[in-house]
Amino acid sequence: MFGTTLVLALRSIRRHLLRSCLTTLGLVIGVAAVVTMVTLGNATAAAVQAQIANLGTNVLHLHPTGGFARGGGGPPPPAFKPADVIAIERQIAGVTAVAPQAQASAVAVRDGNNWSTTIFGMSNAYFTVQPWPLADGRIFTRDEEEGGKAVCIVGNTVRTKLFGEESPIGRRFRLGGVSCQVVGLLTPKGQAGFGGGDQDDHVIMPVKTVARRFVGTPDIRAMLVGVDAAYDSDQVKDSLSGLLRERRLVQPGQEDNFLIVDPKQVSETLAGATTLLTGVVTAVAAISLIVGGIGIMNIMLVSVTERTREIGIRLAIGALAHEVRMQFLVEAVVLSCLGGVIGLVVAQLAVLAIAPVMQVSWRFDPAINLVAFVVAAAIGVIFGFVPARRAAALNPIDALRHE
Repeated sequence: MFGTTLVLALRSIRRHLLRSCLTTLGLVIGVAAVVTMVTLGNATAAAVQAQIANLGTNVLHLHPTGGFARGGGGPPPPAFKPADVIAIERQIAGVTAVAPQAQASAVAVRDGNNWSTTIFGMSNAYFTVQPWPLADGRIFTRDEEEGGKAVCIVGNTVRTKLFGEESPIGRRFRLGGVSCQVVGLLTPKGQAGFGGGDQDDHVIMPVKTVARRFVGTPDIRAMLVGVDAAYDSDQVKDSLSGLLRERRLVQPGQEDNFLIVDPKQVSETLAGATTLLTGVVTAVAAISLIVGGIGIMNIMLVSVTERTREIGIRLAIGALAHEVRMQFLVEAVVLSCLGGVIGLVVAQLAVLAIAPVMQVSWRFDPAINLVAFVVAAAIGVIFGFVPARRAAALNPIDALRHE
């Protein structure tokens, strides 16, 4: 029974192939739009989470801020002092390590190879607070840190530009006029998402070395503060805020002249915003599904009118009303399922084309594709029911008289 009905539905669709394709077009667009938006939204959220994860877990980022008047004028924000690092380590409970940072730019030169790169002044605490394994070599010794020695740990891009595929460990190159010995090589991280640049294109040196030889001041432009997982990061933030306000002479009622960033909170905020935006865009795209369903109902009503005499003959020779209803309902469901399948294929092709442009990676999500297909089939049932019921309700005598 059902097999015969399915064959009749497929024959009817093939008989009016162009009309059937145009009928399913709205559903194709709707399914493709919804699946594409959800897939890219999930990929974007995953990329954001990965970028936030690169900032470290249980880490607080401290930056000086404030001091600028409206329009961009005014003095720069006051930097942190080395004594601030010591005070945080000794006075704030729950802090595992504090990594001060300095930054400069310079041209690295070796055997005629020049490469402009970024220098980060770090202490060994950086590798504790924000673990970044070494592919080769070692981190700094205490004497190298305290004495501000000209030693460095290079990223993979710098290694490639200056040394090719050779091991740089123990070799020297000039960095902005300073002869630097390579003691370590960082594991590659590759390009950061959303145009964040090459994460391997930098050189790490002891913070005192960068302060003396490149920056010219011991001031610290940023700090990474490791937080013990057993402590509440909000309480540690409050303690840090109180200590820094006191040390930086911020008066009661004045705004902080520093910023404390918690990657966990940033991650939660961005994840929520991405989910909301994806939901809104998906809801807008889902309107196409309704439009596609209306198109199917419209064409099926036309089909009932065109085939009134055929329906009358079937009823006159003994076909039951529910059999006629089933035939038209199956036609509507087949049309909607075909539209759903084509829409899924179009969505995957669209994602393959757009994902590289957005610099996000994605994986096939069976759940969203299955849900989209089921919704497409359900639309065929919902919007095909009215035409099917109308066909089943025809009077055989009136239907046979129809011209």
